[in-house]
Amino acid sequence: MTDETGLTVPVRAGNGSSPRRRHWLRWTVAGLTALVILAAAAVGAFIKLQPSPAALRLPAGAAQPPAGPAAGRWDVAAGSLAGFRVRESALGISNDVVGRTSAVTGALVVSGDRVTAAAFRVDLTAIRVGGKAESQLATSLGTRQYPVATFTLTGAVPLSSGFDSGATVTLRAAGQLTMHGLSRPVTVTISGRRDGSELQVAGTIPVAFSGWRIAGPKGFGILGSLASHGAAEFFLVLRRQ
Repeated sequence: MTDETGLTVPVRAGNGSSPRRRHWLRWTVAGLTALVILAAAAVGAFIKLQPSPAALRLPAGAAQPPAGPAAGRWDVAAGSLAGFRVRESALGISNDVVGRTSAVTGALVVSGDRVTAAAFRVDLTAIRVGGKAESQLATSLGTRQYPVATFTLTGAVPLSSGFDSGATVTLRAAGQLTMHGLSRPVTVTISGRRDGSELQVAGTIPVAFSGWRIAGPKGFGILGSLASHGAAEFFLVLRRQ
């Protein structure tokens, strides 16, 4: 084109990006999107494929007829387990993170038709998730400073008339749960029965992490998360002393 003087004036390209640059940007965005999708799919698959043990319950099948009286002190024996269950999720896929340990000690006392005392201790440093120690659990619970969790019954619990003859009973008990240096009142739902010379007890205690000032476990950033609450679970095998 020419200006008013008749001189030729070069025409400049518009302010838009060159085709090559626009092409490069499209490929970059597409690549990043693909990476996010793959990462999300990997997280989802990881959650879905992780084995999630069933909740601790009384064994299936009929129990053996009770041997001896129910009254007396019953101590925790081999076969007992305790642990936790926390929900994890990512992109609508959910599963449970489950920890287990057999490092459980304690006892309960039956007098007449009541459980009059009970106290149990769990070594938190011995909990394993999928057979492995979990560093995030140790950090959240501060197991270096508070390696033990305890449950103490705070009131007598009546037993139904069929318990002494071997019937399975379900009851609620009030107690004090202590961990991370704090003690809080809790209510536990318990199933119990006699099986030969054993007393078997299983139960669950809901736990909100904030109640014990437990730092929320780390999840998977923007791709997923772990819940702010969980449950303490236990299955106890007890033998009379």
